[in-house]
Amino acid sequence: MLCQNCGKNEAGTHIKQIINGEMSELHLCRECAIHLGYNDVFSGFNVNLPGLFGSFLNDMLPSVSPEKTERCPRCGSTFSDIAGEGKAGCSECYKTFYDKLLPSIRRMHGETRYQGKISAGREASAEIPDAGNADKIRELREAMDKAVAAQNFEEAAKIRDEIKALEGGDRQ
Repeated sequence: MLCQNCGKNEAGTHIKQIINGEMSELHLCRECAIHLGYNDVFSGFNVNLPGLFGSFLNDMLPSVSPEKTERCPRCGSTFSDIAGEGKAGCSECYKTFYDKLLPSIRRMHGETRYQGKISAGREASAEIPDAGNADKIRELREAMDKAVAAQNFEEAAKIRDEIKALEGGDRQ
Protein backbone atom coordinates (compact mmCIF):
# COMPACT_ATOMS: atom_id res chain seq x y z
CA MET A 1 0.00 0.00 0.00
CA LEU A 2 1.32 3.43 -0.91
CA CYS A 3 1.56 6.36 1.46
CA GLN A 4 -1.68 8.35 1.54
CA ASN A 5 0.24 11.60 1.97
CA CYS A 6 2.94 11.52 -0.74
CA GLY A 7 1.64 8.62 -2.85
CA LYS A 8 5.22 7.57 -3.69
CA ASN A 9 6.64 5.36 -0.95
CA GLU A 10 5.38 2.15 0.66
CA ALA A 11 3.32 2.85 3.79
CA GLY A 12 4.94 1.45 6.94
CA THR A 13 3.00 3.41 9.55
CA HIS A 14 -0.67 2.62 9.99
CA ILE A 15 -2.64 4.89 12.29
CA LYS A 16 -6.20 4.33 13.48
CA GLN A 17 -7.96 7.13 15.30
CA ILE A 18 -11.37 7.09 16.92
CA ILE A 19 -12.67 10.57 17.59
CA ASN A 20 -16.26 11.05 18.80
CA GLY A 21 -17.08 7.49 17.78
CA GLU A 22 -15.78 7.87 14.20
CA MET A 23 -12.80 5.79 13.15
CA SER A 24 -10.30 7.02 10.59
CA GLU A 25 -7.26 5.25 9.20
CA LEU A 26 -4.09 6.78 7.85
CA HIS A 27 -1.33 4.89 6.03
CA LEU A 28 1.98 6.78 5.83
CA CYS A 29 5.55 6.16 4.75
CA ARG A 30 8.28 6.69 7.33
CA GLU A 31 9.25 10.16 6.06
CA CYS A 32 5.68 11.48 5.97
CA ALA A 33 4.92 10.02 9.40
CA ILE A 34 7.91 11.88 10.87
CA HIS A 35 7.03 15.07 8.98
CA LEU A 36 3.43 14.94 10.27
CA GLY A 37 4.55 14.24 13.85
CA TYR A 38 3.65 10.55 14.05
CA ASN A 39 7.21 9.40 14.74
CA ASP A 40 6.47 8.67 18.42
CA VAL A 41 2.83 7.63 18.75
CA PHE A 42 3.25 6.48 22.36
CA SER A 43 4.78 9.73 23.66
CA GLY A 44 1.48 10.89 25.16
CA PHE A 45 1.05 7.67 27.14
CA ASN A 46 4.44 7.73 28.88
CA VAL A 47 5.08 4.18 27.68
CA ASN A 48 8.58 3.03 26.81
CA LEU A 49 7.83 -0.17 24.91
CA PRO A 50 11.46 -1.14 24.14
CA GLY A 51 12.36 -0.55 27.75
CA LEU A 52 9.39 -2.48 29.15
CA PHE A 53 11.20 -5.82 29.28
CA GLY A 54 14.54 -4.10 29.60
CA SER A 55 13.40 -2.77 32.98
CA PHE A 56 14.30 -6.17 34.41
CA LEU A 57 17.90 -5.32 33.58
CA ASN A 58 18.01 -1.55 34.12
CA ASP A 59 18.99 -1.70 37.78
CA MET A 60 22.06 -3.68 36.76
CA LEU A 61 23.37 -1.02 34.37
CA PRO A 62 26.94 -0.07 35.18
CA SER A 63 27.93 3.58 35.21
CA VAL A 64 31.03 3.53 33.01
CA SER A 65 32.31 5.86 30.35
CA PRO A 66 31.51 4.98 26.70
CA GLU A 67 35.12 4.33 25.72
CA LYS A 68 35.44 1.63 28.42
CA THR A 69 32.13 -0.08 27.62
CA GLU A 70 32.42 -3.83 27.08
CA ARG A 71 30.96 -5.07 23.80
CA CYS A 72 29.95 -8.49 22.56
CA PRO A 73 32.69 -9.72 20.21
CA ARG A 74 30.15 -11.18 17.77
CA CYS A 75 27.37 -8.57 17.45
CA GLY A 76 28.87 -5.51 19.15
CA SER A 77 26.01 -5.07 21.64
CA THR A 78 26.72 -3.50 25.00
CA PHE A 79 25.02 -4.41 28.25
CA SER A 80 23.21 -1.06 28.05
CA ASP A 81 21.82 -2.10 24.64
CA ILE A 82 20.57 -5.40 26.07
CA ALA A 83 19.01 -3.67 29.09
CA GLY A 84 17.31 -1.07 26.91
CA GLU A 85 15.91 -3.51 24.36
CA GLY A 86 15.16 -6.31 26.79
CA LYS A 87 16.84 -8.92 24.60
CA ALA A 88 20.34 -10.11 23.83
CA GLY A 89 21.85 -9.33 20.44
CA CYS A 90 23.16 -12.89 19.90
CA SER A 91 24.02 -16.08 21.79
CA GLU A 92 27.55 -14.81 22.48
CA CYS A 93 26.04 -11.95 24.54
CA TYR A 94 25.06 -14.48 27.22
CA LYS A 95 28.70 -15.53 27.57
CA THR A 96 30.10 -12.01 27.39
CA PHE A 97 27.70 -10.49 29.93
CA TYR A 98 27.11 -13.62 32.04
CA ASP A 99 27.88 -11.98 35.41
CA LYS A 100 25.66 -9.00 34.67
CA LEU A 101 22.75 -11.03 33.23
CA LEU A 102 22.68 -13.77 35.89
CA PRO A 103 20.89 -11.77 38.64
CA SER A 104 18.19 -10.64 36.20
CA ILE A 105 17.70 -14.13 34.79
CA ARG A 106 17.34 -15.47 38.34
CA ARG A 107 14.75 -12.77 39.11
CA MET A 108 12.73 -13.60 36.00
CA HIS A 109 12.96 -17.41 36.04
CA GLY A 110 13.82 -18.28 39.63
CA GLU A 111 16.50 -20.79 38.61
CA THR A 112 19.33 -20.72 36.11
CA ARG A 113 19.81 -24.47 35.86
CA TYR A 114 17.38 -26.83 34.14
CA GLN A 115 16.21 -29.50 36.54
CA GLY A 116 14.07 -31.59 34.23
CA LYS A 117 10.56 -32.88 34.70
CA ILE A 118 9.32 -35.67 36.92
CA SER A 119 6.28 -37.74 35.98
CA ALA A 120 3.23 -37.15 38.13
CA GLY A 121 2.94 -39.55 41.06
CA ARG A 122 6.59 -40.65 41.01
CA GLU A 123 9.41 -39.63 43.28
CA ALA A 124 12.52 -38.04 41.86
CA SER A 125 14.76 -40.69 43.41
CA ALA A 126 12.79 -43.41 41.60
CA GLU A 127 13.35 -41.75 38.25
CA ILE A 128 16.90 -40.50 38.44
CA PRO A 129 19.79 -42.82 39.29
CA ASP A 130 22.24 -41.60 41.91
CA ALA A 131 25.00 -39.74 40.07
CA GLY A 132 27.58 -41.17 42.50
CA ASN A 133 26.76 -44.67 41.27
CA ALA A 134 27.26 -43.87 37.58
CA ASP A 135 30.84 -45.20 37.48
CA LYS A 136 29.89 -48.34 39.43
CA ILE A 137 26.93 -48.98 37.12
CA ARG A 138 29.14 -48.55 34.05
CA GLU A 139 31.65 -51.08 35.45
CA LEU A 140 28.87 -53.54 36.26
CA ARG A 141 27.42 -53.25 32.74
CA GLU A 142 30.81 -54.07 31.25
CA ALA A 143 31.12 -57.07 33.60
CA MET A 144 27.60 -58.19 32.67
CA ASP A 145 28.43 -57.95 28.94
CA LYS A 146 31.54 -60.10 29.51
CA ALA A 147 29.53 -62.66 31.48
CA VAL A 148 26.94 -62.87 28.68
CA ALA A 149 29.69 -63.23 26.06
CA ALA A 150 31.17 -66.09 28.12
CA GLN A 151 27.64 -67.58 28.39
CA ASN A 152 27.77 -67.32 32.20
CA PHE A 153 24.12 -66.35 32.49
CA GLU A 154 23.80 -66.90 36.25
CA GLU A 155 26.59 -64.37 36.88
CA ALA A 156 25.06 -61.98 34.33
CA ALA A 157 21.68 -62.19 36.12
CA LYS A 158 23.30 -61.37 39.49
CA ILE A 159 25.07 -58.38 37.98
CA ARG A 160 21.83 -57.26 36.31
CA ASP A 161 20.04 -57.36 39.67
CA GLU A 162 22.84 -55.36 41.28
CA ILE A 163 22.57 -52.72 38.52
CA LYS A 164 18.79 -52.50 39.02
CA ALA A 165 19.28 -52.03 42.75
CA LEU A 166 21.74 -49.20 42.17
CA GLU A 167 19.43 -47.56 39.63
CA GLY A 168 16.45 -47.85 41.95
CA GLY A 169 14.64 -50.17 39.55
CA ASP A 170 13.90 -52.83 42.18
CA ARG A 171 11.22 -50.71 43.93
CA GLN A 172 7.73 -52.12 43.92
